[in-house]
Amino acid sequence: MNTLISQDGRAITKFQMVDRINDIVWQAHQGSVAAIIQLLNEKLAKSGVRTRAIFSDGVLQLLCEAARVEQLEQSPLVEQIQQILDSIAPRHIRRVNINSRIVREQQLLWLKEIDSDRENQLLWSQEITLIQPNIVKQLIKDFTEAQAELGKPSFPKTPVSRPLVLINQEKHKNKPKTKILAAAGLCSLLLLSWVVYAQLGNKVKNLMQLETSKSLTTENTKEKKAQTLSRAPNNSLSEVSDDPFAISVRIANQASASGKTATTSTQWLEIAAKWQRASDLMGTVPQNHSRYQEAKIRTQLYKKYSEAAQNEADKSKS
Repeated sequence: MNTLISQDGRAITKFQMVDRINDIVWQAHQGSVAAIIQLLNEKLAKSGVRTRAIFSDGVLQLLCEAARVEQLEQSPLVEQIQQILDSIAPRHIRRVNINSRIVREQQLLWLKEIDSDRENQLLWSQEITLIQPNIVKQLIKDFTEAQAELGKPSFPKTPVSRPLVLINQEKHKNKPKTKILAAAGLCSLLLLSWVVYAQLGNKVKNLMQLETSKSLTTENTKEKKAQTLSRAPNNSLSEVSDDPFAISVRIANQASASGKTATTSTQWLEIAAKWQRASDLMGTVPQNHSRYQEAKIRTQLYKKYSEAAQNEADKSKS
């Protein structure tokens, strides 16, 4: 049977529930990770990027995989994902950490594997913060959706629902009153929410600013550590690890961190030299290495980054 009878005698169809269940956009907006992944995969299908995600410790950990490095270029991919997630505006999700790597076999514990060795597992990783929707606009949107739901018929035109029409006719006179009461209740909720937001708005903003400042402090600390490592002698790297793959990735991470703050020609030349050294080291990875194929890809990728940094240095001179 496709209908239920509420306590006030109204006939309520299961089809209204099915409409919401099948609405992937609505589910993603409510914070469903599975729905968010489905929408991302649909919108990124043309670029050949597949995503997986886990919500952990208040952060949506997003894994982007593709067959080629060119498909995982950091800046355009991050910008595209930011736009998609901002348009979805998932509830209770503000921080998203985007991870990328060459596609591998399905791994149920991929996040644990990445956290154990991020330098060697990922091409790059970047955390973004989603735009917080205006609470008043969100309440107005919810109110509009609720009004639209009230305007929908209570049941579809099917043979099963015909006997329930007779049940509903007895309460037909009370239906306008029910709509008015529901609308009045939603208006009261909207007004109450606006008052609460007016009272607590500044506190919420202060908390967000405090969280942002903490994140910036953490990033600055990481950059200082990276700069300290970049000044260390080359032989110290050899003491830490004899694996050319790991050393190359470490130098590449230092170059990437320095590139975020570089402004002068001298700084860009130093970054270009780091990328070139990382490329040269990656080219020495032996064929019997477990990640030899990936090393070949990274060798070319780091070389391109070195050329790009050299171009930036030339621009700064002019």
